[in-house]
Amino acid sequence: MENVHILLVEDDTAQNELIAAMLGAEGFTVTATFSVEEAIVALKADNRISLIFSDWKLGQLSGLELLEFTRKNNFPVGIVIATAYGSIDHAALAIEKGADDYLAKPFQRQELLLALAKANKANQLRLTNQTLNNQLSQQDSMVDLIGSAPCMQKVFQRIEKVASTNATVLISGESGTGKELAARALHKVSPRKNSPFIAINCGAIPESIAEAELFGAKKGAFTGANQDKLGKFAAADGGTLFLDEVAELSPQLQTKLLRFLQEGVITPLGCHQEVALDVRVIAASHKQLLAQVEEGLFREDLYYRLNVVPIHMPALRERSEDIGKLIHYFKDKFSQQYGGSIEPLSAHTLKQLLSYPWPGNVRQLSNCIERYALLGDEDELLESLTHENGQLQQGDQYILPSEGIDWHQFERDILLQSLKRCENNKTAAAKLLGLSYKAFLYRLEKHQI
Repeated sequence: MENVHILLVEDDTAQNELIAAMLGAEGFTVTATFSVEEAIVALKADNRISLIFSDWKLGQLSGLELLEFTRKNNFPVGIVIATAYGSIDHAALAIEKGADDYLAKPFQRQELLLALAKANKANQLRLTNQTLNNQLSQQDSMVDLIGSAPCMQKVFQRIEKVASTNATVLISGESGTGKELAARALHKVSPRKNSPFIAINCGAIPESIAEAELFGAKKGAFTGANQDKLGKFAAADGGTLFLDEVAELSPQLQTKLLRFLQEGVITPLGCHQEVALDVRVIAASHKQLLAQVEEGLFREDLYYRLNVVPIHMPALRERSEDIGKLIHYFKDKFSQQYGGSIEPLSAHTLKQLLSYPWPGNVRQLSNCIERYALLGDEDELLESLTHENGQLQQGDQYILPSEGIDWHQFERDILLQSLKRCENNKTAAAKLLGLSYKAFLYRLEKHQI
């Protein structure tokens, strides 16, 4: 109980001084007041106060009114009320209104210390419960982000660290890793959670209407603009705007985005006045933006404006220990969605799913489990893994997907996989890839691994 800060409320001067001296001798830090009004002022001024010991009768107001004010305004304090001898009704009412304990006057020193210890312990339990509830609330907000692998725990920790700020976040990762889920989770645990979350895929907007779609347009700004159009930035005012596949923005739109990130203003198409907005921007891309910058395809200044806080969503093959949890999650999800029970997967099928590299990441896994939920056919599930994406080896030949691959990302992933398989032994990893040690180190440096 040493160094516990206590607020003493007693209007009898002699009693006030006596109790303050007694508590001070026990190691308490004491703020002594003589009325409810003084106590409220002290409580508001000093957030270190964790205990209140108050007399019931305090001039015009009473200790009960101080108790009600404290609980109504959620001050995190333990409270003990002193009542006149035999005032059982007062004691019962104090407990009912939220006091942690009461003392009947006159009381002994040891009785006072025991009551304060009880109140302090009750207050600590309340604070612990509040912390746990806050953590559970944040976990609920990130419920669709499943994962206990260390790389996913880093994602959760980073989201929690930056959620309360307005910092711009750039989420990287392959297609299907859950970049939008991470953006939504960040929004849900931020102070903006009750404001709009607007998501837009920059690669899915026709270039001819992209500027109006993002920044808005005035009536008559272009053919077919029969009325003012509210852009996505304005729609997200006060909230969060998620720009998925931001690398697909044209140079002109990159410039306008940079202007907003620097000044917090936009200019709708056909308008000559700037509009100030309060929008947090979260961007994402499956492409390596730094490589895009080096190739002159993306503005370097915009890259650094977006990449204030980077979050990398790991590929599913990098967190294989999470595959079982995800299968269970998707089975429950689709069971509820389609209103039927799903047969458990056989040990053979589970082994195949756990060892599969999942080129389509979590999105592909979700698709496979949804199909199984509808058809209940394990053979078709395993067959789909053999033929989808064209990325399994057939004999000694690698089959290139019809849509091509991002070579930069592919090479980086192969390097990471080789290091993981060889437990970061670079010599063994280089041998696994058929590279000389020097060539392997060169590629690590190239990809900043």
